[in-house]
Amino acid sequence: MTSIVIPAHNESRVIGRLLDTLLAGTPASGTDIVVVCNGCTDDTARVAGARGPRVRVVEIPTPSKHTALRVGDEHAKGFPRLYVDADVVLGAADVRALTGALADSPDLLAAAPGRDLPLTGCAWPVRAYYRVWQRLPAVRAGLFGRGVIAVSEAGHARIAALPPLMADDLAASLAFGPGERRVVEAARVVVHPPRTWSDLIRRRIRAATSSAELERFQESLPTGAPAPTARTGTADLRALLRTDPRLLPGVVVFVVAALAARRGSRKAIRNGDFSTWLRDESSRSS
Repeated sequence: MTSIVIPAHNESRVIGRLLDTLLAGTPASGTDIVVVCNGCTDDTARVAGARGPRVRVVEIPTPSKHTALRVGDEHAKGFPRLYVDADVVLGAADVRALTGALADSPDLLAAAPGRDLPLTGCAWPVRAYYRVWQRLPAVRAGLFGRGVIAVSEAGHARIAALPPLMADDLAASLAFGPGERRVVEAARVVVHPPRTWSDLIRRRIRAATSSAELERFQESLPTGAPAPTARTGTADLRALLRTDPRLLPGVVVFVVAALAARRGSRKAIRNGDFSTWLRDESSRSS
C-alpha cells in the first residue's frame, strides 16, 4: 500500500485543497494518508479530519517538520512512501505516476514530480526571479523545491538516516546519486510561490540559512570527497544568458535576491540558529 505522510503546521487554509485532489476519484481502499499536525494553533486537524476516515490525523505538540515526518513514518502503513508538503497541490494520478516509476525501475530509489509554478498575481520581481530559477540545471534536475518526494523502502532507509536539517528536501535530493533519483515529468505538482518581494526574500533567507547548515553537516562527514551541492554559480547564470539574452532583467533580480538573502542569513548562521522558520504567508492566501 502506498502511504503519504503530510506534515502540517497551521495549514488550515490550504490543506483541504491538497487532500481533496489526493482523494478525488480514488477508491475507499486506496492510498494511506497520514496528516501530522505539529504544534498547530489553528484548526488544521479539524479540516483534515473532515475529509473522512481515509485521512488519519495525528497531533503532536512540537512545531517541528522533522519530528512530524518521523511520527508520520511510525503511523504509515506501506511503501512506496510519499512525503508531501501541505501547501502544494498533488493529484491521485500524479501519485500513481511516481509510484509506478519506482516500481518499474529497481535501481530508482527516489522520485519527484515535475513542478508547476503559477505566477499570476505575483509581483513582477517575483515573476522575474522564478523565470530564472526554474531554468537552473540544479533546480531542473534536483528533487528539492517541489514539496513532494517519493521513496522506495530502500530509499526511505537512506533518508531516514539523515539528521534533522532545515533543508530536508535538499538533503534528501543530494542523498541520492543521479541514477538513483528521477524527476517524473508525467507527474505534476503545483507549488504556489510567494506573491510579494518581501516574502520571496524571507524564503531565500531561509534557503541560504538552511544551505549553510547542510554544508556544515557535509563538512563533518569523513568522506574525503567533495560534497554534492545545488548552489548556483555565475557560470550557470552566464550559460542562461547565452541561451536566452532576454533573461537579463531576471538574472539581475536573481542576483539582487541572492545578495539580500546572504546578508539576511548572516546573523542566523553566525549564531547557529537553524531552527527559526521564516515562512511566507502570501502563497497561502488563495
